[in-house]
Amino acid sequence: MANSFGSPLAYTGQGKKSMLSSFKVFLKSLKGHRFAITVSILLSVGSALFGLFIPKILGDMTTIAVQTYPNIDWAALGGKATLAIILFLTSAGLNYGQAYILAVVSAKYTKELREKILDKVFKLPIAYFDKHQYGDTLSRMSNDVDVITTSMSQEIADVSLSFTILVGVMIIMLTISVPLSLIAFVVVPVSVLVVGRIMRYAQKYFREQQNTLGVLNSEIEEDYSGEIVIKSNSYEDDALREFSRVNDKLTRVSCKAQIFSSLSFPVTHIFTNLGYVAVCALGGIFVIEGRISIGNIQAFIQYVSQFNRPITEIASSTSTMQALLAASERIFDFLNEKEEEPDKEPPKAITKARGEVEFHNVNFSYIEDRPVIKNFSAKITPGMKVAIVGPTGAGKTTIINLLMRFYEPTSGYITVDGVPTSEMKRSDVRQMFGMVLQDTWLFSGTVEENLRYGNSSATLDDIKHAAKASNVNHIIEALPKAYHSEISEDSDNISAGEKQLLTIARAMVANPPMMILDEATSNVDTRTEQLIQDSFEKLTSGRTSFVIAHRLSTIRNSDLILVMRNGNIVEQGTHEELLKLNGFYAELYNSQFAEQ
Repeated sequence: MANSFGSPLAYTGQGKKSMLSSFKVFLKSLKGHRFAITVSILLSVGSALFGLFIPKILGDMTTIAVQTYPNIDWAALGGKATLAIILFLTSAGLNYGQAYILAVVSAKYTKELREKILDKVFKLPIAYFDKHQYGDTLSRMSNDVDVITTSMSQEIADVSLSFTILVGVMIIMLTISVPLSLIAFVVVPVSVLVVGRIMRYAQKYFREQQNTLGVLNSEIEEDYSGEIVIKSNSYEDDALREFSRVNDKLTRVSCKAQIFSSLSFPVTHIFTNLGYVAVCALGGIFVIEGRISIGNIQAFIQYVSQFNRPITEIASSTSTMQALLAASERIFDFLNEKEEEPDKEPPKAITKARGEVEFHNVNFSYIEDRPVIKNFSAKITPGMKVAIVGPTGAGKTTIINLLMRFYEPTSGYITVDGVPTSEMKRSDVRQMFGMVLQDTWLFSGTVEENLRYGNSSATLDDIKHAAKASNVNHIIEALPKAYHSEISEDSDNISAGEKQLLTIARAMVANPPMMILDEATSNVDTRTEQLIQDSFEKLTSGRTSFVIAHRLSTIRNSDLILVMRNGNIVEQGTHEELLKLNGFYAELYNSQFAEQ
């Protein structure tokens, strides 16, 4: 499949890619910025070329001073000095230009990456989030993208600059002295071979470092969000031990990555300096013998230093480049994840849903050969209040996941008003349902913004009407700024039950034709439960509704109760009818009554 940048990726994300293949994928992702990057590289090359002639000019100045002493030719020296200053300023200006362009490209590229990642999040099936840690996904969007941001702008310029200097210096050195040049050149293949071997080891640890960092972020996120549970269960020591285990692993792999990558610089430095010593010794002999001028040997020694510098810079940048490639691997692995299957074209649509829902021999498995729903069939007429009950793992929430098209049936199909949901747009299917879940979700913003979340066109009067109907208006009015008060999921100025009432009000504002209530009263006190139940009655009035509840006392007035066990509907009927059967439902109901 094509990645989010429109280029086919050359690997499958198995964590065993070579540095070269990772680099090719990274280059493909820069497709939209190639012109700017090319201009930047050309400016970098120009900066390097102008700077290359400065040592030669300085050497000529030395030769002029020696040859014209004591009557020094100041005019010639002044001309050379002026030329050197012009070259230096031009080189600096071009270097600034390329740095500016790359900084802009880097900022735009990383902005696009974050947008692509978030867009990918919305296109991934729910199954992905059921199988992957939340913190690891956040780490790819933050840490891995930040690594690319900080590395890309400098590495592209540094590498192009270093290669230009390397080639240019080689040419100029050969024009000065072939024998001295050969001494300097012999260290290059040796150092490249040694550094290449070191890079292969380092890349493995850089990849492991980024993966472990993602796991560590997941640990931090889980410990932070579950702080109350950790404290209430005295689990602090265990949580610290688990965090320390992952943190220690990150420390170990980070040290190995840095140690191996850092070896490249001293190893290269040793070889280049050996060549430098040999050039100085032989060059001195050549000057004494008159085979080369003192100015040229001075320039040559400077060029040897410049020749060594790009090699050592390329070697020292390998750690940064490898961190960049390891981060890009994780990002592109994520962007390569399989998305939800596209909606059928042309999709069918329902102008105004009546709320007739039917399950036709639906089968479903999260894992192959381990069915969760088996041959499930049921017909719900418009306006019915349907309760789905059963023990944990019976398949209650799975029914809702299938109804909302979070998952697709393995076989069979579901219809709304006679239209198969699989032939409709997912967005259209989901807009027909309002959901109130056990786990409340509020975002950072005002009360009004939270309640308008499902219906952006709702007026403040609509919102207030829904708040009154859901018994939460008096709670909102008691807040400092009423409907303009700031709240979030972590707000401590409203209780869990009040948050639940807010989510009910939000569903009322959205005003969907059908409702889904999933364990929505399991975490509240009796008084709040009564308020919520009253709100539910208003919310579900005239709407087809599906209610999942462990507290069977809350669904006694349902029009239809589906009793599930091991993925099958074992009983169905009204509360009174099911009690008369004296079957599994009666067993569940009586066990709860006995507990009370």
